Amino acid sequence: MTSIPSPSLPLAAPPPVLRIAEADLTWALSEGWKDFKAKRGDILVLAFIYPLAGLLSAVVFMNDALLPLFFPLVAGLSVLGPAVASGFYEIARRRELGLSSSWRHFLDPVRGRSRSGLVTLSGMLIALFIAWLVAAYVIYSLTIGTGDPLTTGNLLQRVFMTPEGWAMIVVGNLVGLGFGILTIVLTLVSFPMVVDKPVDAMTAIGTSIRAVRANPAATASWGIRVVALLVLGTLPAFVGLAVVLPLLGYATWHLYTRMVER
Repeated sequence: MTSIPSPSLPLAAPPPVLRIAEADLTWALSEGWKDFKAKRGDILVLAFIYPLAGLLSAVVFMNDALLPLFFPLVAGLSVLGPAVASGFYEIARRRELGLSSSWRHFLDPVRGRSRSGLVTLSGMLIALFIAWLVAAYVIYSLTIGTGDPLTTGNLLQRVFMTPEGWAMIVVGNLVGLGFGILTIVLTLVSFPMVVDKPVDAMTAIGTSIRAVRANPAATASWGIRVVALLVLGTLPAFVGLAVVLPLLGYATWHLYTRMVER
């Protein structure tokens, strides 16, 4: 790890960012796994909140009128992941400092000095999530939405057996990839940073952008690892997310400590 040169700035200025390598990503996941093993008795209960929200949303949208938004809704929940993981960042931070890290500290970020920054960053993620749903519905409307209404019965046939369905899959995945990249760029270190330091949301976002710019290859590799783990976490019936979500939360905290000079 080498520090990116930065001119002499006041204490309140954004911190320098660091260059990392593939080994740092593996280290972050390894440290995240250690955190998970140490706190899994507390974290498993909390981690089920996110999978449960996904399952309830799936039930709500499994009707013909709203069926086109089912997959975008489930896939887009990952956009909200950094906000949900704020409690995991706090637990990892406290363990790092040798402080009490019981489950009751999970909500400390929203009760303390981090609240303002977290509210702003979370609002940004909600806006991204809504924008993704709107984009997904527009793509549906311009492809298979131009024919007969989509129903549960003809879903697979319309999506996988027609040119319009494949166009929707290709375009939808490309647009989804764009939203995923934007989410990583804006949040990779911004959420851990507002939990760690008394900084405003814009400073944290700017630092995240600089950290990603300094580490494009490592960031891309991290994104691939995150997607792979989230896909594995959906099996079976989203239960695997009870392990994957806290693991990624802890690991992201440790990655932040390698990407930003503290």
